[in-house]
Amino acid sequence: MPDMLVKLYELPRWDNLRHALAERQITIRRALPPEKHVVLSWVRQEFGEGWASETDVSFSNHPVSCFIATDEREIIGFACYDATCKDFFGPTGVTESRRGNGIGKALLLACLDAMAAEGYGYAIIGDAGPQEFYAKAVGATAIEGSSPGIYRGMLQL
Repeated sequence: MPDMLVKLYELPRWDNLRHALAERQITIRRALPPEKHVVLSWVRQEFGEGWASETDVSFSNHPVSCFIATDEREIIGFACYDATCKDFFGPTGVTESRRGNGIGKALLLACLDAMAAEGYGYAIIGDAGPQEFYAKAVGATAIEGSSPGIYRGMLQL
């Protein structure tokens, strides 16, 4: 899958989405360092060791470059940036039973807003899975010739 490019200076506002999620007791927030072991365990269980490794790196950034979605005190989604490469969004995922409710979009926008606030003009979505989702949510466009991109030659078990 190709990488995708997002113009951070043209991001949609997501206040209404954030409020709608909050009304359903869903919070989108930056993960805290003391939660690292909880978040990594959850990511490992839901999405595998590779994404847990990338997420681990996001906890070494200052501020932590991982956002989580919680329902009460339960993690239901996560999204990272500046994990595998600077200026890259991902990995990201939402518990399968909670998909399709705006949680993934909210996590995406939280990360992209944070990247814009840190001075980035553009963001790259590495090895973008649901390309139609990213195009519709934030106007992302495919980067021609970017597959397999930074993951070329990656070691696997």
